[in-house]
Amino acid sequence: MDEVISDLIALGKGLSITFRNMLQKPVTITYPENKRQFSARTRGRHVLHRYQDGLERCVGCLLCQGTCPAGAIYIEPEENTPDNKVSAGERHAKVFDVDLLRCIYCGHCEFACPTNAITLENNTAIAGYTRESLLIHKHELLEESGKSTLGSTVAWDAQPPTPQEGAFDGSSTSAAAVGQGHRAGPSGKASH
Repeated sequence: MDEVISDLIALGKGLSITFRNMLQKPVTITYPENKRQFSARTRGRHVLHRYQDGLERCVGCLLCQGTCPAGAIYIEPEENTPDNKVSAGERHAKVFDVDLLRCIYCGHCEFACPTNAITLENNTAIAGYTRESLLIHKHELLEESGKSTLGSTVAWDAQPPTPQEGAFDGSSTSAAAVGQGHRAGPSGKASH
């Protein structure tokens, strides 16, 4: 009999949670008609960026491929020629593939890139019916021609501090001004 009573009490507690939540407004979003706003730092689909002159930022250095812990990036570099200048460097990525099923969206690739060529944007609508549809190739990753952005790099990079009064402004100074008056200056004399 005690078991029946304790079971009924447990059932009552469970149903109380259900009835309490029935009266609240649902949090369901009708996707794709209404889309949730994500933070600018949300890591989603990869994008390869261009410079303003249309050249690709990727110089085929393979740093993103090397730093990827999941091995989701595959690159084949190719030399630029005078009649086929694709990037600003000596090389460009002839093949740039990202396997979205292997990717863990850690952002190591964008932090390793010396030219800010690859970023993970906040487009999280990544779905497919086949494995091949989730292997993204270079022509699908590249920004459209005529478009030049830094993508989510702007959200991740720290903004430079505002100059303050008395802060170093990059101008030259004397040894005495920085407390090193006993050292010889450019003329060979100690400044006082």
